[in-house]
Amino acid sequence: MRQVDLVIRRGTVVDGTGGSPRIADVAIDKGVIVEVGDVSAQGREEIDAKGLLVTPGWVDIHTHYDGQVTWDQRMTPSSIHGSTTVIMGNCGVGFAPVRKTDHDTLIRLMEGVEDIPGAALHEGLSWEWESFADYLDAIEKVPHDIDVVTQVPHGALRVYVMGERGAKREPATETEIAEMKRLTREAIEAGAIGFSTTRTMVHRTADGDLTPTVGAADAEMIAIAEGLREAGAGVLQWVSDFREFDHEFDLVEKLVQVSGRPLSFSMVQADVIPNQWRDLMARLDKAADAGLPIKAQVQGRPVGLMLGLQGSVHPFVTRPSYKKIAHLPLAERVAIMLEPAFREKLLAEAPEAGHPFVNSLAGAYHKMFDLGDPPNYEPAPEESIAARAKATGENPDAIVYDILTANGGTGFLFFPLHNYTEFNLDNTLTMMRNPNTLFGLSDGGAHVGAICDVSVPTYMLTHWCRDRTRGERLDLPFVVKSQTRDTAEAVGLLDRGLIAPGMKADVNVIDFERLQLRPPHMVYDLPSGARRLMQEADGYVATICSGEVIYRNGEHTGALPGKLVRGHKSAPVARAAE
Repeated sequence: MRQVDLVIRRGTVVDGTGGSPRIADVAIDKGVIVEVGDVSAQGREEIDAKGLLVTPGWVDIHTHYDGQVTWDQRMTPSSIHGSTTVIMGNCGVGFAPVRKTDHDTLIRLMEGVEDIPGAALHEGLSWEWESFADYLDAIEKVPHDIDVVTQVPHGALRVYVMGERGAKREPATETEIAEMKRLTREAIEAGAIGFSTTRTMVHRTADGDLTPTVGAADAEMIAIAEGLREAGAGVLQWVSDFREFDHEFDLVEKLVQVSGRPLSFSMVQADVIPNQWRDLMARLDKAADAGLPIKAQVQGRPVGLMLGLQGSVHPFVTRPSYKKIAHLPLAERVAIMLEPAFREKLLAEAPEAGHPFVNSLAGAYHKMFDLGDPPNYEPAPEESIAARAKATGENPDAIVYDILTANGGTGFLFFPLHNYTEFNLDNTLTMMRNPNTLFGLSDGGAHVGAICDVSVPTYMLTHWCRDRTRGERLDLPFVVKSQTRDTAEAVGLLDRGLIAPGMKADVNVIDFERLQLRPPHMVYDLPSGARRLMQEADGYVATICSGEVIYRNGEHTGALPGKLVRGHKSAPVARAAE
């Protein structure tokens, strides 16, 4: 009898095409799917998947593992949520190219934009590279659990070419623009999957300065697009406030026309401009009708802050009494906060001035929720802290105080920052159903002290396909396709994202009935002992990368088949012939 490396038997295959699920076996050999159907071959290893889902591994196109990938073999939390390919280098921030004199500049940039502790980056980064090609070589030396793909970041590129002038957002000369174009082309040729930039006022360095790329001239952006055209490959990733709406979208279209390459931009609903997403969708659809390959990356749940004593922010951070104990270890802080006299004093205090965002949280209890276990990311207005206080007559500050100090101070409150203006996810549903959007924005590896959206791929199955009660749900085949084949195609990885012969054997085996997110919690496992939010899930029976089982029931098997993926990948011959 013919033998293959692995056979997954009798699973319910949701293959990534969007077609109906079907019962089938999946045979894998030498890292490739070789047969789907009634498999007669015997597997050297076999998985009984009866009653379980069998899907492609998730392809997450928006992560920030740019530092972690150089020191850590496991791309957690993404890999424990079924992702088998992650694309990093987003939002114009990263660590190459770089001169020795600019190491701290890039760390301060990443620390500010993506909330990754500077101490961890200083200790963890080896800086054994200068060029982008050198950086790729450094990544390639480290074995990983899943595949990693990266983009050349505009911030690092600008600082490399212009030095301090670039960091200070000064205009680039024609010579400097030409050099950025050349380096972009070389990075794509070396294996970058694309180029990323940010133009939003929200993104700032750890010192509070705007990022180097905000306000970059159209000529600079067009030249970089020409670099992609000359390379004949790559994608563009774009973050913008779209403050000068028509000009900014016109520039997006121009870059696609000049480069001949696809572009995706981030799209959320912000409370301060609650209808801009509709305007963006209208322009997006018009561009698609004109044949321009432009997509919007959207997220299937609120972009939510996790407010807690272990995190970066909570409503009492600027209270004078709290500031005096903020430096203490968590257990000591909580012990002090549980003293009745301290509690009474702190709750009577006003926040110190000069911290507008943090202080605004104290007046926004209508958008603050006890996250719960299991976590509820679509809570009703009547579940808010403000509603609870009104119903019970309690001080909302006191309710928050007691939640934050319970369970040794390890709990979190949920504050939906974006995508929750109407206190439901109906608008997010509209975004996801638009054919010109992509599932993205998990930010895996980033915002480690305040946001834990990396579990979104799991949430898409549990909430949207099974548990949602406050509106319509989504079909399972649609969700699986949206975070496998669609995302893979969007960045030119045509060798993955489908359960089909010839495709790369990246597979999830999932107990759908048991699939459940656990509450986020804080761990201290980054270099220098720095913190990061972690969130696990139950129900992933097996996650397979390149034909090897890397996680079994949430536990790492020790296998490290993940590779650095250099550039786009063509469809396998077995698929290309279809």
